Amino acid sequence: MRLPIQAVTPETESAEIVGWVHEVRDLGGLSFFLIRDRTGIIQVTIPKKKVTAEVLDVARNVSRESVIRVRGRVKAIEKAPGGRELVPEELEVISTAESPLPLDVAEKVPAEMDTRLDSRFLDARKPRVRAIFFIRSAVTSSATAFLASRGCINITTPKIVAAATEGGTELFPIAYFEKEAFLNQSPQLYKQMMMAAGFESVFELGPIFRAEEHNTVRHLNEATSLDVEVSFADHNDVMELLEDLIVHVYEYVRENCAGELAELGVDLKVPAKPFPRIPYAEAIEVANRTIEEKLTFGADLSPAAERAIGDTVGQHYFIVDWPTDIRPYYAMPYPDRPEFCKAFDMMHPRMELSSGAQRIHDHDLLVERIRAKGLSPESFEFYLKPFRYGMPPHAGWGLGIERLVMTMLDLGNIREAVLFPRDRHRLTP
Repeated sequence: MRLPIQAVTPETESAEIVGWVHEVRDLGGLSFFLIRDRTGIIQVTIPKKKVTAEVLDVARNVSRESVIRVRGRVKAIEKAPGGRELVPEELEVISTAESPLPLDVAEKVPAEMDTRLDSRFLDARKPRVRAIFFIRSAVTSSATAFLASRGCINITTPKIVAAATEGGTELFPIAYFEKEAFLNQSPQLYKQMMMAAGFESVFELGPIFRAEEHNTVRHLNEATSLDVEVSFADHNDVMELLEDLIVHVYEYVRENCAGELAELGVDLKVPAKPFPRIPYAEAIEVANRTIEEKLTFGADLSPAAERAIGDTVGQHYFIVDWPTDIRPYYAMPYPDRPEFCKAFDMMHPRMELSSGAQRIHDHDLLVERIRAKGLSPESFEFYLKPFRYGMPPHAGWGLGIERLVMTMLDLGNIREAVLFPRDRHRLTP
């Protein structure tokens, strides 16, 4: 019966393993294979005078990244990976890998990002890459479990829609029989509709699509968003929920992914609560102290501005009290100063991770804000209808999973945090 490689210890007497050939070395009278599965690496040592002719014959024709089965005796060897090696009594090639390989899984020869993504299935065999996606899995599972523990209901909303969430042209049109349709930018409108349904608190983990012509290390055209909406809550309530979630996820990853963090060389530090709250106007002032292209009031924050503020703050933080005119129509203005709204961005020192707000729950004010944005309320009738039948006060946010993983692990490119990225130039594999 096959044992995971990690389960083979120096005390194990015999074992059968199945995995990929990570490396092959021939030293004349002695051959070595490093065999890898998702749990680890083991050395297979073939002393040519002490194994059967059949084993030798198979060993001569093994190529790197072939899948092989090995059954044999385990010996404690201090210098071998994991302090043990396997001397084969049986050796079988299950699936042969062609040579040369499109890229070097052992990473002795570096590969460009495009080369890696063109053969992502092979790239993902690298222990370092596998570690990223093991941690990503831990991030999403711990985040959704945390929200469920807080009473949030897991929902699924449409990704094919008839109208834009926020208007604009950042939409991917699709063929939908005789109708005009688009890939959804956000589950925002549907989350709010579920507040009218009485669900009170919901979350969704799913894809979002933005037809933005970016080509940067931190933008994708298809991304994964964790969205939350809570009834009878204001912006402060959901900011507190968000920082609680971030701290919980960091703690979970630190406690449950020690091996993967070590593989990546990451010393993960859990953010301290509460995250600082910096008003938008103050954030502009902080950024303008150091950036060359100064920002005027009412401008969105540039990447350079985000970095400048992040360098000053030095930890996760919120930017709050945004100008109403530059936030979505559904953001709630302050009653005593309507030029500002109850919106926020949650920031890592490197970049924005999340955006949210208390939402408008009054039908007439919402229609007014839609018109102020130059949009037609008639296009949003399906969304506006619930606001005429008892919509509770509510607030929420959306959190980018790829950016969360990217900043947590200090990755240089957001494409490292998604298996098969979709950007301006990549549609395959």
